[in-house]
Amino acid sequence: MRRQFAFAASFLALAGCTVGPDYHAPKVDVPARYVEQQPSGATVDPAHWWTAFGDPELTSLIERALAGNPDIAIAASRVRQARLQEIEARAIGLPTVDAQAGATNIHLSKNAGFSELARAFGGGSSDNSGSAGGITLPGSSITTYAAGFDASWELDLFGRGTRTRQAARASTEAAVWNQRDAAVTLAAEVADAYFAYRLDQAQIAILKNEIANLERADQISAHIAQTGLQPPIDVVRQRASLTQTRARLQPLEADAKIRIHALGTLLGKGPDALSAELADSKAELGPAPEIPAGLPSDLLRRRPDVRAAERNLAAATAQVGVAVADLYPRFSLTGLAQLISTSLGSLFQGDSVQTTASASAMFPILDWGKRKATVASRKEDDQQAYLAYQKTVLRALKDVEDALAQISAERARNAQLRSALSDAERTESAVAAQYKTGFVAQDSLINAQVSALSARESLAASNAKLRQDTAALFKAMGGGWSEKGPASDAETKVDTQAPIDAQ
Repeated sequence: MRRQFAFAASFLALAGCTVGPDYHAPKVDVPARYVEQQPSGATVDPAHWWTAFGDPELTSLIERALAGNPDIAIAASRVRQARLQEIEARAIGLPTVDAQAGATNIHLSKNAGFSELARAFGGGSSDNSGSAGGITLPGSSITTYAAGFDASWELDLFGRGTRTRQAARASTEAAVWNQRDAAVTLAAEVADAYFAYRLDQAQIAILKNEIANLERADQISAHIAQTGLQPPIDVVRQRASLTQTRARLQPLEADAKIRIHALGTLLGKGPDALSAELADSKAELGPAPEIPAGLPSDLLRRRPDVRAAERNLAAATAQVGVAVADLYPRFSLTGLAQLISTSLGSLFQGDSVQTTASASAMFPILDWGKRKATVASRKEDDQQAYLAYQKTVLRALKDVEDALAQISAERARNAQLRSALSDAERTESAVAAQYKTGFVAQDSLINAQVSALSARESLAASNAKLRQDTAALFKAMGGGWSEKGPASDAETKVDTQAPIDAQ
């Protein structure tokens, strides 16, 4: 008796516990500050960082993309799906009750062989009118009516349901962070494509202005050559310079169309949907804003991909507990309460009540190591999720350091290019004046013009790169989402009452 009592006490002490590892948020060492030097600009709202560029067109494009891009809609759908799976997980370990009702009709064979036996016990006559005295005769029919409830309950003694709910909850939170990460990526892609398009516009304008100047110079050279004051070879050189400059225009125009197509697709529209709108956006862009990157520790809170990786780790840890719980016995309770009668009139009387109750237990004995292998596999998943989290944190730090390095180098280069353009334009003016007075040959003028054109194009490209690098820094910092998320609550709200369409 003592041994049985000790065994029961030990079992009860073991039951009711939640097996498997408890989750603890990982601790990752991050540096106290970034290595690269940061600008000392004003802090910008990271949720709507694109407004810092002061370009209404850019703001409009990004906000429309966040509302209409298919990737954002897919991410919102995955959030809804994860929430539905969380509802499924919450049902594990809870009782289930089903209502049932039915009617059963049995027609007995005339050749059953029980006719004489039925008559011997007062079973009635041999007509097919039914049964008498509670015994149904061969060749007759009997109808039974039943209505009731059945319930079942698998006891969550070892925390299998608890761990499943923890995993589902963590997966839902990971889906939300993935949705926010999709918004961060999308906003940066729209900004990058838009700034590239505006660079094409700027370079096209520079080339067209240069072509107009070269066309006037070509006309003047041809006129002077006709008077015999200039050799014909100078006209050929001038025309060659004009032709080469014109040839550079078509690739830029094609690239501008490609950027428009990319922006249209990012907004969830046709490739050519923005052609008319963007053709009119020729206003001069302001300088790229200077923003501080903050502290590396901020990335662990701000970057959606880091938060999603942490939630995936939590889900993987909970799945280890689910696998461990399968090593232990599983207990179930079932019950059935019915009203059964051969007549509808007496179905709801007390004498029609019929109940059934049962309890069952399943003890794993021999599975050839399957369950233990599953536990080991889930532990490997957990280790991989931890390593993926570490990798994501390191990549986030690298992204910020890279963006800061690129911005710092480009700002220094941009200042040099501005100085170079100023020198090239002064040189071009001086050589043009000397050429008109005959002090320099035409080759010198053409070289000065080419140098000035190259300086203008280089500065335009540097300005565009500064804007793109700044957008990349905002992305690296995890900007582009708010607590409400990229999609509205209505878009990610789960409707469990919606009808199921038959497929």
